[in-house]
Amino acid sequence: MTVWDELTGQADAIAVFRAAAAAASATPTEGAAEQAMSHAWLITGPPGSGRSNLAYAFATALISGHPDGDDATVAQVAARSHPDLTVLSTEGVSIKVDDVRAIVRSSSYSPSVGRHRVLVIEDADRMPERTSNVLLKALEEPPERTVWILCAPSEADLIPTIRSRVRSVRLRVPSIDDVAALLVARDGVSPEVAERAAREAQSHIGMARRLATSSEARERREATLVSALGIRTVSDAVAAAARMIEIAGDDAKAITLERDADEREKALRSLGVAPGQTLPPALRGQIKALEDDQKRRATRSLRDGIDRILVDFSSLHRDVLMLQLNGDSAIINRELLSRIERAASVGSAAETLRSLDAIAVARKRIEANVAPLLALEAMLMTFRRSERAAA
Repeated sequence: MTVWDELTGQADAIAVFRAAAAAASATPTEGAAEQAMSHAWLITGPPGSGRSNLAYAFATALISGHPDGDDATVAQVAARSHPDLTVLSTEGVSIKVDDVRAIVRSSSYSPSVGRHRVLVIEDADRMPERTSNVLLKALEEPPERTVWILCAPSEADLIPTIRSRVRSVRLRVPSIDDVAALLVARDGVSPEVAERAAREAQSHIGMARRLATSSEARERREATLVSALGIRTVSDAVAAAARMIEIAGDDAKAITLERDADEREKALRSLGVAPGQTLPPALRGQIKALEDDQKRRATRSLRDGIDRILVDFSSLHRDVLMLQLNGDSAIINRELLSRIERAASVGSAAETLRSLDAIAVARKRIEANVAPLLALEAMLMTFRRSERAAA
């Protein structure tokens, strides 16, 4: 078993990184192909394509000095506890400049036990320009045996000066069959459930796993899509928008609530505050900083949940459009086929395209900090108008 085995649908990218790891571990007398290796990498690809998983697989190979990794390094990298691995990720809306300054400082250290020191920045697209500029010097002149790995949806998400200093590797969207096979092998779900989850997640590996392992997640998704097809009045649109916010909020709370409590308990313990003891005034600033970080994480989790709903809406209207254009060979939401056929029969392709445009606008508005409820209501009003015109 190798470090690359659980990466699916990325054979070309894996070949690039295995060759780089082999070149990095070779000695000069072995004639290593230096052109195969770079001191800074950018892994790009759509959400769910496995950017961070590939980054950590490559990090494991570099640190261990073996193209396929070794068991001890695999375990330490998986736990994010290897002394030669530094990770910067954010669960907030953006990466803070102080966090980038800290990882830049750590990049000057030599490897302690591994062949390389590796620094991974997940969601590098969340660095504002001022923050990105802090990183430039480190990328331009890294110490020997130090490797940077950045992850982002696309090269365009980073400033040009960052792009000019990294070697970019683009991931493709895995096939539904590849994702389904991974779910069967890794999570032990049935082939039927795995295929449905991979199809409905549109090959987003993380979302496919969630749908495959949670019947509640599948039911919530189906109920949300059914409600979108049933909007007839203004009140329907307003109620549906409120319900979508509630669903996204419940998902966000499920992800963050227990973690927030655990973080607070550990922080208090590390500060020497016993359970039930009044927090000393001198320590309130540290707990306030923790709470602020948790609020930022909750905001991002809510936005991510809403965005997943909007992606599902896009797949729904895409299915409607496929039927309207007589192309029913690749329906994503097959379990709702009868409802989709009814929606296709009462509307036109032009109206469906307007709905797809409204979804895209809603995503941009939410990304630009428009209140999610208002953005969803405006979008769902467009759904209502198109159906009323077709009636």
